[in-house]
Amino acid sequence: MNQLAGTDISFSSPKVDDMLVVDGLFAGYGRKQVVFDVSFHVAPGEVVALFGHNGSGKSTTIRTIHGLLAPQRGRVSFLGHDVTGHGTRKNVRAGMAMIPSERFVFPDLSVLDNLLLGGANEPNPSKRRQRTEQVYDLFPILRDRSTQLAGTLSGGQQRMVSLGLLLIAGPKLLMLDEPSLGLAPAVVEQIFFAVRDLARNEGLGVLLLEQNVAQALKIVDRAYVMRSGRVILEETVEQMKARDSYWDLF
Repeated sequence: MNQLAGTDISFSSPKVDDMLVVDGLFAGYGRKQVVFDVSFHVAPGEVVALFGHNGSGKSTTIRTIHGLLAPQRGRVSFLGHDVTGHGTRKNVRAGMAMIPSERFVFPDLSVLDNLLLGGANEPNPSKRRQRTEQVYDLFPILRDRSTQLAGTLSGGQQRMVSLGLLLIAGPKLLMLDEPSLGLAPAVVEQIFFAVRDLARNEGLGVLLLEQNVAQALKIVDRAYVMRSGRVILEETVEQMKARDSYWDLF
């Protein structure tokens, strides 16, 4: 439902087969509460955006989901299991993956070595090779730069490496925090469409945290908007695209 703060807000209900369900989440840092009663859901094969300006609570939300922060209240369900308060290691093994807004590579290792680290927990060597080839197919520039130190790549190429590193681990849910930050529009578009294809073809659930609304709307299915630590709106991509402006949301 597309209703703004100041009115009765209602949202679409989670389904039994949803991959991620966040229900009434409260979170913060020590005594500082940042996230208030946040609820949303992500289905397999679906790209869901969480829009909001800096300080709206987006990053705190996914850090809590991923286990980097302990929730104050609420519930997180992943693949039908209650994972509220689970640590990051347990969530990663269950199939969660998160790319923070900061550059996420091992700068002193080659591109290939970075990717191989992503498959370290995959015992099947043929699957590791297959996933490495999938990453190279998604981002051909990485094949050409496979022996180059990751720290010497451009910002966009490093973001591709970080995404590839996680994909080789075979995740079921991808959470991306501001993947467009500081990147040229053409690079952003390449990364966004790669993410969309992964969701469609591999059945991944994707939670995309963004401020770049126009670019993100090219690939998302649904969108939530956060303001001051609360979700104030849920709309389909068609409803979001029909808006004349997004300023009233932020």
